[in-house]
Amino acid sequence: MSASDREHLKIFAGSSSESLAEAMCRTLDLPLGKSDPERFPDGEILVRLHEDVRGRDCFVVQSTCEPVNTNLMELLIFLDCLKRASARRVTAVIPYFGYARQDRKDEGRVPITAKLVANLVTGAGADRVLCMDLHAAQIQGFFDIPVDHLTAAPVLLAHFQSIRDRLGDCVVVSPDVGNVKVANMFANALGCELAIVDKRRSSGQEVAVKNLIGEVKGRTVLMFDDMISTGGTVCEAARLVRERGAGEIHVACTHAVLAGMAPQRLADAPFTTVVVTDTIPPGPRFEPLGDRLVRLSVAQLLGEAIHRIHHDQSVSEMFRTGVGTKR
Repeated sequence: MSASDREHLKIFAGSSSESLAEAMCRTLDLPLGKSDPERFPDGEILVRLHEDVRGRDCFVVQSTCEPVNTNLMELLIFLDCLKRASARRVTAVIPYFGYARQDRKDEGRVPITAKLVANLVTGAGADRVLCMDLHAAQIQGFFDIPVDHLTAAPVLLAHFQSIRDRLGDCVVVSPDVGNVKVANMFANALGCELAIVDKRRSSGQEVAVKNLIGEVKGRTVLMFDDMISTGGTVCEAARLVRERGAGEIHVACTHAVLAGMAPQRLADAPFTTVVVTDTIPPGPRFEPLGDRLVRLSVAQLLGEAIHRIHHDQSVSEMFRTGVGTKR
């Protein structure tokens, strides 16, 4: 970074993304902005800035993961604080966008909460949003401000390319029909065939797997998804392909939500490795996975995007080759 960038570009970290923001700043050779989010005994949040941001290009990094509402509120307060401190431009960097699965009315008398959150972020003062692997790509259209939608696919792909020779005969398995396009991109990039699991969900927690389209016997299976929440889909898919004679089974996702019993469910499933990124911070929930867990960082990817936004360069050029975002 040039001296001018150090003066005019500021990156701040919310409570949920401190480690990621620090790693992003290291990739940019930039100091992390000085701020102090405080929690009062009654649950209220106060954000204090300890440096001048007037006229600066400011980015605040905050994943709205668990506790979702607390982290979301802190992000909104952070945005308001930067705007009222006369920042020239404020960008909300949301590596994991909570409420993304509530993106449409799939039955009567339910909200579209992803749109509500988009309105809140805009109303709090964000001029721009930078996010990664939205569960539904159309959420970009919920914002009335520019949205840069990144994907962690290059990071996941680089990991598997680095061990491609060891994996041998591979097949990429889509754990459900809705993920076929993404799975096909990875299959093409890795030179693998594609198989598809036909899934039927009976409830929010229960998944019934019906059929497998494709051949997995004696092959290494790779699965890719944008997030693992309860783990039901990928665990049932793993058991199905193991029953059909698959060898090693590797699953990879961008967002390791791992809600409820998901960590133990993954630990009990026949996975060789579970590959995740750091869009959501680590914690005790990862412990059941032991040394089967592989954590990759998206800090360089986000840092490059911030550099390009600051210099008014194209962000989409980062994904002209290889796998791209969900469309």
